[in-house]
Amino acid sequence: MLRLEVVALYAGVNILLLLVLAYLVIRARQTHKIVLGDGGHDATTRAIRAHANAAEYIPAALVGLLIVSLFNNLPAWILHAAGISLTAGRILHALGLHAGKLNLGRVVGVSLTLLSYLIIGAALLYAGATQQLGG
Repeated sequence: MLRLEVVALYAGVNILLLLVLAYLVIRARQTHKIVLGDGGHDATTRAIRAHANAAEYIPAALVGLLIVSLFNNLPAWILHAAGISLTAGRILHALGLHAGKLNLGRVVGVSLTLLSYLIIGAALLYAGATQQLGG
C-alpha cells in the first residue's frame, strides 16, 4: 500500500466521523427545536462538544499525517501508529462525551489523540532535521 493511500484511509474515516457527529448535532437541534446553540439541553451540549472537539483535533492531525507521508525516510508504521491512535481516540472521546460525565472513553480518547499528535510532531521534526542535515 502506498503511503498516500494509508493517509487516505485515515482521512476518510475521520471525515466520516465528523459527518456523523455533525448529524448528531443537527438531529439534537431538530428534536428540541433549537435554531442556535444548545437550548439548555445537556444532550445537545454534549453533541455539540463531541463534534467541536473532533473538528478541533482532526484537521491538524490529518495535515501532519499527510506531510509525514511525503518523507520516504520514515517507516510506514509511523503513519499507521498515528492514524490508528487518532481515529480510535476521536471515536472513544465522542462516545465518552455522549455518555455524559468524565469517563474512561473520554480519558483514553484524549490520551490517544494526544499520542497521535506526539507521533506526528516527532516524526515531522525528525524528518525535517535529517533532511536539513543531509541524512
